[in-house]
Amino acid sequence: MVTEHTSLNAFGQFIPRKKLLENYSPYQISLFVRDGYITKINNTYYQNNTYDGEESDFTYAKAYVPNGVISFMSAAVYYDLSNNRPMAVDVTVQANSYVPSFPDWPPVKLHYMEKKYFNFAVTTYSANGSEFSIFEIEKVVADIVKYRESIGIEETKEVLTNYLKRSDRDLNKLIRYSKADGCEKQMRTYLEVLA
Repeated sequence: MVTEHTSLNAFGQFIPRKKLLENYSPYQISLFVRDGYITKINNTYYQNNTYDGEESDFTYAKAYVPNGVISFMSAAVYYDLSNNRPMAVDVTVQANSYVPSFPDWPPVKLHYMEKKYFNFAVTTYSANGSEFSIFEIEKVVADIVKYRESIGIEETKEVLTNYLKRSDRDLNKLIRYSKADGCEKQMRTYLEVLA
């Protein structure tokens, strides 16, 4: 019955298609879309138009770029490594990935990364009933050092300095991820100067 739409709020801001199908028939889902309770974004996610909680830029990015990972300066801000909030959400996908669409809001800056650099150190967090993927903090720092020329030298220094101040820092993991990222030499140079 269409009045069941009131239970949609329990799903959060974005609802994976498979989760909807676990709870509703395809016919009920089509009625929810028709009546404006949900909007189909792509074959993976629906936007929950009945959701009245706090919204997250990262869950928007995940819904529109399902295989994307929050990265670079957006991830640095999330981990409190920088106060320089980027104008767009940094989302990284594996090279040659197809990305069908972007949201009107928030703006998304798409980065492409080779498979060998992309497929490690990814973790998943939940925000407002929806999930998003983000690189682990050491991978974020390694990526920023690797791409310091395009990120900015001052921003790179700020991120690394703030990381080194953390009580939960893991320098062994940072070096390991830097090696996997192909920037171990640059990372060791930065650590010698800043430590």
